[in-house]
Amino acid sequence: MKTKLIILITFLSISAQAIAQDATTICKQIDQLNTDVLNNIISKKAAATQFAPLILKLKAAPTVAVKHTSWVFPLQGYGASAIGGYKGNGYSAKGYSYFDGNKHSAHPAHDIFIKDKNQDGIDDNTHQPVNVLAVDDGIVIACSNVWSPESTLRGGKYIWVYHPQQNIISYYAHNNAIFVKPGDVVKQGQKIAEVGRTGLNAYKKRSPTHLHFSAFGLNNKFPEPFNPYQQLISSKRS
Repeated sequence: MKTKLIILITFLSISAQAIAQDATTICKQIDQLNTDVLNNIISKKAAATQFAPLILKLKAAPTVAVKHTSWVFPLQGYGASAIGGYKGNGYSAKGYSYFDGNKHSAHPAHDIFIKDKNQDGIDDNTHQPVNVLAVDDGIVIACSNVWSPESTLRGGKYIWVYHPQQNIISYYAHNNAIFVKPGDVVKQGQKIAEVGRTGLNAYKKRSPTHLHFSAFGLNNKFPEPFNPYQQLISSKRS
């Protein structure tokens, strides 16, 4: 009996490792596809053909995720009052298409500003970097920790997190540094990055230091932006 139990435990352990590896492989494929889309080196039709099956595979792969009743605010030490615009009116999704990559139009996002008058990326009150937090449990499907001022990419150092329980994606851009990679399972409130000024426009002096936060639904298997303002204003501060 003891031998059978050991064999069963070993089998379950190996199976869990295989599932995790499968999910990581899928995430790496999505990451590469996202890079190709971002750099406009793949046609929209080809990208759409590849994207949907990958998301379906990832959704079917068991991951450790809990659907919470509310989000955690994506900036530690901050809340809804840091969201730019009057009642979040900086959000505008008209004309946006994920498959336009870096050439996309509109601003399907909320800019969340930190206190940083001298634009050094450090909070004026705490004198520390501001942590970027995962709004809910999920798995990292794409990210980049590389950006230089010569780059024309607008998102700078970014992270895409897929939340299987909600079937949505959250997006965090302009980070100074990121601490996750494709395939990493993240928990709600986990530090995934630090706020920065990376990205074509975010790097310029005219831009106050902020996190660019977006959310996308996947009801049609493709990323379609939705306004997450209500989720943000009702989220828990950390």
